[in-house]
Amino acid sequence: MGDYKDTLNLPKTDFPMRANLAQREPEILTYWESIKLYQLMREQRRGQQQFILHDGPPYANGDIHIGHAVNKVLKDIIVKSRLLLGMDVPYVPGWDCHGLPIEHQVEKKTAKPKTKIDATNFRKKCRKYAQTQIEKQRRDFIRLGVLGDWQHPYLSMDFQTEADIVRTLGVLLDKGYIHKGYKPVHWCLECRSSLAEAEVEYCDKVSTAVDVAFHAEDLDDINHRLGLKLDAAPAIVIWTTTPWTLPANQAVALHPDIEYNLINSTVGNYIVATELNQSCFERYSKKYSGTLVTRFKGKALEGALFTHPFYQRSVPAVMSSHVSLDTGTGCVHIAPAHGVDDYLIGHQYQLPCDTPLQADAVFAPESGFLAGKHLRKSDDAIIAQLKEHNNLLHVSEYTHSYPHCWRHKTPIIFRATPQWFISMDSNNLLNQVIAACQSVRWLPKWGQARITSMMESRPDWCISRQRHWGVPIPVFLHKTDGTLHPRTQELIEHIAQRIEQSGIEAWFELDAETLLSSEADDYIKIEDVLDVWFDSGVTHACVLDRRTELQRPADLYLEGSDQHRGWFQSSLLTSVAYCGSAPYRGVLTHGFVVDEDGQKMSKSRGNVIAPQDIIKHYGADILRLWVAATDFGAEMSISEEILKRVTDAYRRIRNTARFLLSNLDDFDFAKHAVQPADMLALDRWAVATAARLQHDIKADYQDYVFHRIYHRLHNFCSIQMGGFYLDILKDRLYTIHADAIARRSAQTAIYHIIQAMTRWLAPILSFTAEEIYKLLPERPQQTVLLCEYYDGLFDLSPDELLTMEQWDQVISIRSSVSKQLEQLRQDGHIGSSLDAEVRVFCDNTNYQLLKFFGDELRFLFITSDAEVQPLAQSPAESIEADNGLSMQVVSSNHAKCKRCWHLRADVEAPDYICGRCRLNISGSGEQRLYI
Repeated sequence: MGDYKDTLNLPKTDFPMRANLAQREPEILTYWESIKLYQLMREQRRGQQQFILHDGPPYANGDIHIGHAVNKVLKDIIVKSRLLLGMDVPYVPGWDCHGLPIEHQVEKKTAKPKTKIDATNFRKKCRKYAQTQIEKQRRDFIRLGVLGDWQHPYLSMDFQTEADIVRTLGVLLDKGYIHKGYKPVHWCLECRSSLAEAEVEYCDKVSTAVDVAFHAEDLDDINHRLGLKLDAAPAIVIWTTTPWTLPANQAVALHPDIEYNLINSTVGNYIVATELNQSCFERYSKKYSGTLVTRFKGKALEGALFTHPFYQRSVPAVMSSHVSLDTGTGCVHIAPAHGVDDYLIGHQYQLPCDTPLQADAVFAPESGFLAGKHLRKSDDAIIAQLKEHNNLLHVSEYTHSYPHCWRHKTPIIFRATPQWFISMDSNNLLNQVIAACQSVRWLPKWGQARITSMMESRPDWCISRQRHWGVPIPVFLHKTDGTLHPRTQELIEHIAQRIEQSGIEAWFELDAETLLSSEADDYIKIEDVLDVWFDSGVTHACVLDRRTELQRPADLYLEGSDQHRGWFQSSLLTSVAYCGSAPYRGVLTHGFVVDEDGQKMSKSRGNVIAPQDIIKHYGADILRLWVAATDFGAEMSISEEILKRVTDAYRRIRNTARFLLSNLDDFDFAKHAVQPADMLALDRWAVATAARLQHDIKADYQDYVFHRIYHRLHNFCSIQMGGFYLDILKDRLYTIHADAIARRSAQTAIYHIIQAMTRWLAPILSFTAEEIYKLLPERPQQTVLLCEYYDGLFDLSPDELLTMEQWDQVISIRSSVSKQLEQLRQDGHIGSSLDAEVRVFCDNTNYQLLKFFGDELRFLFITSDAEVQPLAQSPAESIEADNGLSMQVVSSNHAKCKRCWHLRADVEAPDYICGRCRLNISGSGEQRLYI
């Protein structure tokens, strides 16, 4: 630039791009700074229209993982996007604190309660452990830039919350939704406790499958029913993958309308479904062969008695529509204590619901040959008994999907135990819940169908657990008839008041005589605790109703898609039972995080990426940008390669902001701003483009389509700004007289754009937006997070010189010309584009469009000279380009201006600057109209 460098308006670079992005994010939001920012937001917005986003509490156990980070960042983006609308968005984060995982962690460090440690001290250690985990997780969430009431989160183990959980239980009990029953429930052998549906996952399991014969007791009865004259009693053949349930068998089930075959084989008469006859006898073919005797419908055998295969017990044939022809024999053995369908059939036929299996999965002493054996070691003994009684037709291994405990990853069982249930039939609860689903906005839309289908088939909800660390079910049952104490509601409120003072220990340490006086000996004090899904499910009552800044229903619940069977469902059930309506207006779900190959992340695969590592290496904003860039309605892929691409996009956005900021150093909006009508056409286009983008971004934030915002921002910075506007603008910003209207026009446009853009970025790139905001010439608020959408943007006026569509065509033509210039540069015909003089030949429409710019066309193409001519005048040697253009490019033979680098005829010695630069240095400055 020679001696004229000081005369250029070179941009300042006070917004650096450091090599390590994480370094520009020192603890911008420390704990107390976060608290102060949240309080500032609440003070300013209190009284404004509210948006309530209720937090689905993470579990207070272990470090946060990438799924936690996704969930909290999405919530934070929603909170901050509503702040842009001027809304009051109180966000109260929370944690689930009770339950088995915490118990197990404490057991590892100490011992199981009632062994080397008493239950009271065990619960104290659980509470302390949960608190340490909360502090760790809270620190990580704050480091992610999540804005919320971190000073006053809701914890399910807070005394007040524990008391309110008990009160909510009391309301549901009083309304008749809760009852005690003896039903089969999911039972984990490791937990030694019942499990909720949401605590069960399905994995493949290899089981021992057996085909077992149940012989008819009364041959004459069978002959009469089937119109036969058999000499030997036939046997119904059942197939099961759970031989250990055979000791609890009470019946055999057939479908009333399915056709069955009675086969006379070499060793007896057997009954199987007609459709499965071939597959059955293929299994038995090595041992049996036979001929068809008769066919009949299953209902013909209803009530017929058969003999248990190894106990001296009569079992009836019963009818059930749940019998299928998918596999097996079409006949099912029924153990009411070990299956939901079996239980329902048992209830219908008044069958015993007994099981010899104890809570520790060991068979009781009265179980005969199985006494003292563990369930997992019982198959061989049962198979031996079946062989001894000649009732075993076949044994094989069978791989199938089987329920597992999601904590221990071990197979679970169905086991009948005395438990507390929320009945789906009481007060027509299930139909009420399904109806309530219709009033909720589900995002994605398939969420409604998913939760509705789950609800339609769900059994009663078992809400009791046989553990120590949990909110108690604080009731007394009469020892004789099992009824609740007549003053139960009064007692529950009294207990809740005690829990408010000293926590759940108030119940566990309570002597029944304290409340019941002389009645104490007649009642049993219940020691069961509540399912943790009940804890989190009633936060609508314990948090939304309790907190003055919140309200019911919440505008939005947001969690992972697995919560259709978890928090969304437990909240919906309890809320409808509690007050007759859904606890939320909208439900938003996000997918699971997987690696770039779609594989679920696990330590064994070695594909886990911890959010802490991402923050340490890239900074929190890169993690936040990845969350926003990903369509969270499906599975969310992450990998080092994906993070690098996101980082590249971030650099583009940051560099754009850097350029805009660096050219506002000498700009005072009050003094230098140019009115829209006086701005150059290109600058009005830029502001109008930003205005239209803001309209789209606002809609996208409200519709939760953040990945679309990411793409809009990236395209705006890389294509519309970097690839067009700012590329052209450099000459005008750097070379024109500092106070020339053409330069101030550009700065005015830049000012409007960066003011608006900083706000667009704030919900997603919170740290970067705050960093930009602190460098803006004017800052109406203490922080960008308290700003609303910028209102200084404007669209093109109706009488504008060029419409937006015409500008789109200009950009397209420029792209075609630039493409050819770049090719010539690569071929060595020219150096930079400023070495070239270009003539463009085009049809009449484009000719009139480009002719509009006159001598300023060269600034559009960034060449030293440019002109446009009709396509008919295109010479034979011209270069064809896109858009139906042809071009003629020559290397300029003029001297190069040392100041602006244009090659012009008026560059003269001895200073070698052009006439335009002379005017800008010592004259009144050049005049620009369009570019």
